[in-house]
Amino acid sequence: MPRTAAPLLASHSPSPSSPNSPNSPNSSVPRAADSDRRRTNASVILRSVLEHGPVARSTIARLTGLSPASVTDYCARFTELGLIRESATPQRSKGVGRPHVPVDLDASQFLVGGVHVAVPYTTVALLDLRGRVVAERRLRHDTAGDRIEPARVLARAAEGLGALFAEAAGSTPLGVGVAAGGWVDRDSGTIVDHPLLGWREVPVREILGSRTGLPVHVDGHARALVNAERLFGRTARGSRSVLHLFVGNVVDAAFATNDEVHHGPRSQAGAIAHLPLRGGTEPCGCGRVGCLQVELSERTLCRRAREAGIVDGVNPTHVVTAAERGNPVAVRLLTQRARMVGRAAGLLLDILNPETVVVTELGVMRREDCLRALREEVGDARASAVVPTSFPDSVLAVAGGSVLLDVLYRDPLSAPPGLPPATI
Repeated sequence: MPRTAAPLLASHSPSPSSPNSPNSPNSSVPRAADSDRRRTNASVILRSVLEHGPVARSTIARLTGLSPASVTDYCARFTELGLIRESATPQRSKGVGRPHVPVDLDASQFLVGGVHVAVPYTTVALLDLRGRVVAERRLRHDTAGDRIEPARVLARAAEGLGALFAEAAGSTPLGVGVAAGGWVDRDSGTIVDHPLLGWREVPVREILGSRTGLPVHVDGHARALVNAERLFGRTARGSRSVLHLFVGNVVDAAFATNDEVHHGPRSQAGAIAHLPLRGGTEPCGCGRVGCLQVELSERTLCRRAREAGIVDGVNPTHVVTAAERGNPVAVRLLTQRARMVGRAAGLLLDILNPETVVVTELGVMRREDCLRALREEVGDARASAVVPTSFPDSVLAVAGGSVLLDVLYRDPLSAPPGLPPATI
């Protein structure tokens, strides 16, 4: 839980069982407001346990501003649902008084499935409640001619998830999160348009839901990674505004303020592929030159590396490997790309003025010289605000799983499959 979020989200409300609670017959608060209040308070408490656990209930009450009785009631329900458990070792406060029995997340019972659909392959993974990847596989796309068939890709993703869940015997699946680039409509669970895959109006939630029998939630990967950073990341927690810039084959962005990611009408926010990039030279299919995506994409990096004789394929990690082996041309290509990413980040900083900018880009994740080049381009005054992703070794798996985990932490009283509904 962001340290700045609790005072904004939590209300100083009485215990859910209190006679003065809005649940009482004498209350004039509408039931919809009751539901929103319970959901918000539950979210704040569970995220306090996520960030601070093992943590005493009295500490949660102090951190969130909720009453001790209310915190106790919510924690009892979370324990019943299997989301938290009491720590084995009681803690004393300054060595005096009655020992506290702290609570912590129970990461042993539940797993979520994560799916990330990229251009060359799909990543399937299992994550625990702390956003840690416990299993992961990459499934290369089969192509029918020049077309990547969505039904086949999603069928293989469902099969891959099924195999991972089977290997994790004893754990209960909570659902599946799916992340992808392009235009992704969260509300309908649809990939509306992904030009590089050639997908339009693909009902991802419907297809994967029918194949897995699990709840499925779908979102854009930049938005998913903003949520991952605020829940599980190292540097963006507590930031009042966060911009995420994703630079892969697809280039897009997401922006969050006060714990809310901006989606816009039908989730079109963050489409920056055709923003002009100063100094760009690559012709774009839209008819212009120097659009962000065509200039910064991994396809462009690999093509330039092939032209320089560094690699003979389309895998951008091979360019990084060449740089690690001391190839000066590979180093130059990566640092030049990082500078252009810094230029894009500076443009978005000028427009949105976020407190923190998180960048997911291969060179910046792997090499200090690339991060340094990016920050130099941004400028000294704002360089410290720009940080690499917190998940360099598993960013795509985390993106998929975080779509579902964000739903859980926003509404933890929605019972996991097979458990009774919450009664708070």
